[in-house]
Amino acid sequence: MTSPFAQLLAGGILSLILAISARIADRRRQRRRNLDSVGFMPWEAIFVLAALAVVVLFSLALKAWLSD
Repeated sequence: MTSPFAQLLAGGILSLILAISARIADRRRQRRRNLDSVGFMPWEAIFVLAALAVVVLFSLALKAWLSD
């Protein structure tokens, strides 16, 4: 059985990867050459929610680590 610290840390790392990917995708969408080829993914909203999840999960992981 894994500890809560490891689970929260893994979730935070996955959220960080998602946030970085969403930021890269949003930057690519903003700098596209063909202005008519718009996408349908809300990359900015995905980035903000993933970044919020990173902060929450890392702070909870730190709390779990310090309480052990």
